[in-house]
Amino acid sequence: MSGTQSLVGALKTELRRAGITYAQLARELGLAESTVKRMFSRGEMTLARIDEILAVLRLDFADLAREVALAAPPRRELTPEQERAVVADPRLLLTAICALSQWTVEQIVATYTISKPQAVACLLALDRLGILELRANNRYRLKIDKTFRWRPHGPVMQFFRQHAVGDYFGGGFDGEGETLVLVHGQVSPAQAVQFDDRLQRLAQDFAAQHLADQKLPATERRAYTMLVGLRSWLFAPFREMLRQAAS
Repeated sequence: MSGTQSLVGALKTELRRAGITYAQLARELGLAESTVKRMFSRGEMTLARIDEILAVLRLDFADLAREVALAAPPRRELTPEQERAVVADPRLLLTAICALSQWTVEQIVATYTISKPQAVACLLALDRLGILELRANNRYRLKIDKTFRWRPHGPVMQFFRQHAVGDYFGGGFDGEGETLVLVHGQVSPAQAVQFDDRLQRLAQDFAAQHLADQKLPATERRAYTMLVGLRSWLFAPFREMLRQAAS
């Protein structure tokens, strides 16, 4: 859907909300009702005409743009350019990860050596990147789908492969509530898809529990990171020992 069509769709919503019919709008604009109906049915009108309709609704363009943003489908991933912007600044990357966990500005500032102005500046940057919508009192609304993930071969995941994987797997996974399971097997691709779906749901359960436990005192919470992976893979030295298929 084009930008203009999105604006027209939001105008329709606002007209219904205000109880204004096409006939009433036509009288306000000095147009025939058939002309107004045609404009909305085709989803085509100039920005000047949109401004005229906003005047009837007593709204400004910022209000309309906000409605368009709210109606937009949530993002499942960012563009490579957006990810590069996130990973280029360590503070911005940290704030993005905290925001994805729905931390408040107060929690970020209390936990990390980031000042409140720096945290707010990062949230503003994330707003511009389309990850969230910053609201009054430094509250925000995430604009991503619950299945959001960083691009598998994008800048953020490459950063974590280079800088975080060794640190993560360097632990013993032997603490309370910790585990590391490595299972190799051969299953049908259809079954692999089902396992992937179940792992996705497990990750969503973990994220939901994180939100539920935010009501607990900080002393009763501990940071955990769950890394979920499933891929068609065989360790390189083992691949080298595979028998060649008969020709």
